[in-house]
Amino acid sequence: MNDKKIRRMLAVTGMAAVLAASALQGCGGGKDSGSDGADAGNTKAAQETTKAEETKADLTKDMTEFTIKDGSMSIMLNKDWTTEDLGVDFWLGAQSKNGKEAVIVMQFPKMGSILPVDSMDSMTAMVVESYGIADEADAQAPTIPGMTGIKASTCTVNADGEKAETYLVYGETDYAYYSLMYVTEDKMTDDIIASAVASYGTFKETPPEVEDNSTIQVSDTVKWFNASYAVLTKLNGWNYNLFGGLAVNDDSKAVVQEMLKSWWDVSDRASADETLDWILTEGHRTGFVEEMKDLQSEGVGDKSPEERAAAILGVYEMDEATAEIYARCYGAYETMGEKAIDGWDYCRALNLLGYYYTAGYYTDVEALDKSLEIAQKVQEEFGSWDELIDSYMVGYEYWGEETSDERRAVYEELKGAQDNPYAVDFKMTLEKTW
Repeated sequence: MNDKKIRRMLAVTGMAAVLAASALQGCGGGKDSGSDGADAGNTKAAQETTKAEETKADLTKDMTEFTIKDGSMSIMLNKDWTTEDLGVDFWLGAQSKNGKEAVIVMQFPKMGSILPVDSMDSMTAMVVESYGIADEADAQAPTIPGMTGIKASTCTVNADGEKAETYLVYGETDYAYYSLMYVTEDKMTDDIIASAVASYGTFKETPPEVEDNSTIQVSDTVKWFNASYAVLTKLNGWNYNLFGGLAVNDDSKAVVQEMLKSWWDVSDRASADETLDWILTEGHRTGFVEEMKDLQSEGVGDKSPEERAAAILGVYEMDEATAEIYARCYGAYETMGEKAIDGWDYCRALNLLGYYYTAGYYTDVEALDKSLEIAQKVQEEFGSWDELIDSYMVGYEYWGEETSDERRAVYEELKGAQDNPYAVDFKMTLEKTW
């Protein structure tokens, strides 16, 4: 694998979530029973610990510190290595002088990240998909300073047509989720793993202080607003206890502005107003009702639930999976009537107002006043969080043409969380507290 090929490996970081570091795992002695045998065991353990420390010192003597751009994390690598820009300030890429080895470190902050990672599982899934992880075999997990939940494996990565053997480590700190890949052109040996472990053992994390210029006090009414879109906030890996999901600063402003432009085609106050007006006066619910009425006129309602997907295929040109989704949506329409996906539109409207404030398109008063107006309307139409969120889920299925199973699981998870956003009474009297 030449230098160019290694760089291809380093470039495939479009989504993954990585890493953090690892320390050399020390050996501890057994419980002292007072016997001569126990003393001997303790002596042996001490000797092994000393040997491990000497090995670590030998492996790190020619290393120097490599720090990610935002300064929140560093590890030590051989001083002859060079960094490679991965395009994200909290990710680190580096390769050896001969181009045969590389390290990819990706950090996913737990709060305020735009990246869709909110757990070890979601991070792992992203790494596996992004790097084509295959042939995984469990490996001894190293000890990493300040990190818990550490898992390690040897595997093969497949990136941009290139394959390489890899020592892969996952873990988390209070601040972030990490995954680390030590990639080699050669066969992954115990010596290479030992070098990687020694490097990871130098891991340091210095979480930055997040500036928050929010002018919004999180009252119970604001908590209600936040709860209406907490599922999406959680999926984004943001903080559902904050209005809009992020601390308000220049960085979050830029992130949300870019997101609004990409996802909503909103780039200024005028387009923000136009989009909000559309979702409140029309939204997806208008098209939903029209399509459900079309299906009704075609006799879909006369079919059993098991037969409806096939009947829908006779009305619309779509694949079988989408027809199944439409059959589910029709069932919701039968049960909930024309308000079946109102919750989808209203929850997204409330979410947008949080984004508008963070992006600087609305003032705090403008965003909160409009949120109050929408929330009161929602309370009139729905009787509980379960009713509202169910309507939101049906709308998601209609819009996304896929099941809402993942989002429903997040909702149930949130209801069981210590800081459950849905603990606020759905029917509480919403008051202007700003």
